[in-house]
Amino acid sequence: MNKDLELIEAAKNVREKAYAPYSNFKVGAALRTKSGEIYTGCNVESASYGLTVCAERVAIWKAVSEGVTEFETIAVVADTHELTPPCGVCRQIIWEFCGDVPVLFANLEGKNETVTMSELLPRAFDTKFLK
Repeated sequence: MNKDLELIEAAKNVREKAYAPYSNFKVGAALRTKSGEIYTGCNVESASYGLTVCAERVAIWKAVSEGVTEFETIAVVADTHELTPPCGVCRQIIWEFCGDVPVLFANLEGKNETVTMSELLPRAFDTKFLK
């Protein structure tokens, strides 16, 4: 299987584990490390909506909690007709932890698209502004 399709499939599979009783908007994300490992995450909602965590951040936090900090690609899958990109908060976190990686969007209809993080978050804020 092609590496991108493998990542999309991992995101589709973890999407089924999403905890989304309020929005019913289930999202899965899969993150490939530079060494080829895949970390997955799904969105987890809270009755206090501001405490909800997106799939992309869950995948990144899982990898970072295991000591992994070098990433190659991330895939995001939602059950929408129009392909769904990461939210603004996730774009910032992906940029900060992954840099200008390819981001794969896919849906359950088999459509997918690849863009770069610099396309999704032009003129990103990062540590260069903190010095």
